[in-house]
Amino acid sequence: MARKKTKKSKPSDTAAAGADEGVKLVAENRKARHNYELLDKLEAGLVLVGTEVKSAREGRVNLKDSYASVRGGELFLLQTHISPYSHGTHENHDPLRPRKLLLNKHEIRRLVGKITERGLTVVPTRMYFKRGRLKVELALARGKRQHDRRQAARERDMDREVKAALKERSR
Repeated sequence: MARKKTKKSKPSDTAAAGADEGVKLVAENRKARHNYELLDKLEAGLVLVGTEVKSAREGRVNLKDSYASVRGGELFLLQTHISPYSHGTHENHDPLRPRKLLLNKHEIRRLVGKITERGLTVVPTRMYFKRGRLKVELALARGKRQHDRRQAARERDMDREVKAALKERSR
């Protein structure tokens, strides 16, 4: 009897098969979806000190009021609260310090153009570890007015009622 040759899967093959495999969510900015209309998303790295990474691994990050701003041709993440590391020494980091975002020059230029031209802003939506590195998902966003938020809530409620009615009808 002849044995059939089977292809062994490589670790890189299995990682490519699952899109979110190896991704550990640290923080999510759910308020961003409520306050802004999210237009475009991109991923960026962060320049951090050691105690910030350790604190982020514990999940002690708050993206609630944070945003990205351009300073000197570089993009910085502002008002992101990473709590001081619990086992840190007197050299622990400042929780609200500006953190540099790692993007390519053409990505920064594209964002700067859209921010200045259309009056958009850049807000972080998620922070997560990907293959051991802390990444932040940024979204190009346009602020919603109060009546837009109310309209979106009304549409959500109507969709929920329609789905419930269809579910009840199918029983």
